[in-house]
Amino acid sequence: MNETKELDSTTGGAETARRFRALHVKGDPLVLYNIWDAGSAKTVADSGAPAIATGSWAVAVANGQNDGEQLAPEIVFHNLRLIVAAVDLPVTVDLESGYGPEPQQVAATVTSAIEAGAVGLNLEDQIIGADALFSVADQSRRIAACRRAADATGVQAFINARTDVFMQAGPDAEADLLLKEVIERAAAYGDAGADGLFVPGLIDEAAIEALCSAIKLPVNIMMLPNCPDRATLSQLGVARISYGPGPYRSAMKLLADEATDIYS
Repeated sequence: MNETKELDSTTGGAETARRFRALHVKGDPLVLYNIWDAGSAKTVADSGAPAIATGSWAVAVANGQNDGEQLAPEIVFHNLRLIVAAVDLPVTVDLESGYGPEPQQVAATVTSAIEAGAVGLNLEDQIIGADALFSVADQSRRIAACRRAADATGVQAFINARTDVFMQAGPDAEADLLLKEVIERAAAYGDAGADGLFVPGLIDEAAIEALCSAIKLPVNIMMLPNCPDRATLSQLGVARISYGPGPYRSAMKLLADEATDIYS
């Protein structure tokens, strides 16, 4: 990374973080077409994107590993530095569950990400390696540690608190109860210092609208099969739309189709 980018991560990064934060507007969502390396970041940036976002699944698979914090943190941060150096846009990084269950471990991860140039981050409440979520109290402590670490750098990075309530729900789960839990978590996470709420797996229009109306935090929805389109999500009050692993899968399908044509 050149010296200009290194400096921006600690000084000018504060202004970039403010610019990124301002992109989150209810009803006029920031659209993030998730990338996985410097090349894909530059391609999306050149297409007119206002910001760049990594997706942990795509980054892991592109490096020959599985999602779920299987990719070593040093590779994640090296990849992040290359992405930041390749584009002149705010970059937000998917940190999964923070590479450790304890608040101090999350804080160290967040500090490293900001030092690498990130001005935003995703932090999820899923316990890595278990079909369970951190309790509201435990996740709130982790988010608070994240907030303190981010603010200590001088770069008030946007903390996008991800909850996997809907992702982990079984087929018989009651949607109303799930939504109630998400709203409760949103309130606690916001009080702990989160700037946004990411709810992958939520695709029901009525539930999305109810959530956007019930909480102060800007809501992030992931584009999944059967999810409302971008125009509808805007009308429902969504402030951020992301594509998760979709872009990587589309790119690899094209690669596989063309390679198959060549070698078959």
